[in-house]
Amino acid sequence: MTSPRPRLAVVVKGWPRLSETFIAQELVALEDSGTPFEIWSLRHPTDTRTHPLHDRLQAPVHYLPEYLRDDPVRVLRAAVCAMRLPGFAAAWRAFRADYARDRSPNRARRFGQACVLARELPAETQGLYAHFLHTPSSVARYTAILRGLPWSFSAHAKDIWTTPDWELREKLSASSFGAAFGATCTSIGAEHLRALADTPDRVDLVYHGLDLSRFPDPPDRAPRAPGAPLKLLSVGRLVEKKGFDRLISALALLPDGLDWHWTHIGGGTLKDDLAARAGKAGLSGRISWQGAQDQPAVIAAMRGADLFVLPSRVARDGDRDGLPNVLMEAASQKLPVLSTPVSAIPEFIETGVHGVLTDDAPDSIAREITAFADDPSRGPALAEAAYDRLNAAFRMQPGIDRLARRLNAMMAKSR
Repeated sequence: MTSPRPRLAVVVKGWPRLSETFIAQELVALEDSGTPFEIWSLRHPTDTRTHPLHDRLQAPVHYLPEYLRDDPVRVLRAAVCAMRLPGFAAAWRAFRADYARDRSPNRARRFGQACVLARELPAETQGLYAHFLHTPSSVARYTAILRGLPWSFSAHAKDIWTTPDWELREKLSASSFGAAFGATCTSIGAEHLRALADTPDRVDLVYHGLDLSRFPDPPDRAPRAPGAPLKLLSVGRLVEKKGFDRLISALALLPDGLDWHWTHIGGGTLKDDLAARAGKAGLSGRISWQGAQDQPAVIAAMRGADLFVLPSRVARDGDRDGLPNVLMEAASQKLPVLSTPVSAIPEFIETGVHGVLTDDAPDSIAREITAFADDPSRGPALAEAAYDRLNAAFRMQPGIDRLARRLNAMMAKSR
């Protein structure tokens, strides 16, 4: 009788999520590469739509108790089981050390979720892989200690820059049951984590890239006709780090004679505040708030727009973008990009070559939008260069091949 194939447990914050197409793309590609896994989600979905990528995934999906009070019987059974595991004493010490520095309900919840996961993982599980280095990696780490398994992570943006250094060091050190390895999607993020790791090779730079087979060929883009309306598009959550408040202020500074319309796609907590700001500036009639959309709708909007604008910035709590996938998606449709030199955005866009990067001051943004409007030939030339760069250096498959090798090597060591 053939024994079950070793299986990976993938820990995510929530599944599925419209704002995390990069995770869906990666998991579908890993599945296609022959890496078997199951998904363990810390939260139930809140989006009402899904992307086609989500529908392609065949992996089983399990949901842990989002709050321990949600399923006390399940949590109690897990706690009793965990206390009988050989790794419980070490896991409890690790949790107590963490809790001494972070006395929060969230920290306690992570350990409770880890107990549930440790009890319910299939016997053939050979390793864990967490998307995001904060909460999901804490659950993966405690579970790995309980079950005596290796674990790994993929780090992105907020999790790198808002997690305390003491916690990052512990998750990057073998002496504190740290990850076997970690992947991150930006050079700036990799440099930061390697400086905190016990060995630099514990952190691997793996760009997400794009699976261009999922996207239509770019449209034929003639220069915008003189005097034609300038169609601006932004895609991103309405949160501080995306800088849309600055963009609205910039739109209010555009010349009176410029005919423009801005479309925003994405959810987020600042919708009411930003809509009120736009109304106060007299811009409501020139703005379409489309809310969260699936990827086909996003791509359709990109194909009909003239300029993609993403004024990313560092939020007050240190949160920031990594390399937003939407910039690569815009490039896939030869849509010119106006953004800011925050975090890893310059790793993809060299200003004046593949797009334009400006500071996030409203007058700077307004000046660059006006320059695009005044020179209709400028955008297509930059977009062509970004499209070539995307194809040459930011395709998905090389990163997936590298990640699959590291995950399979990690699991092989645990057998």
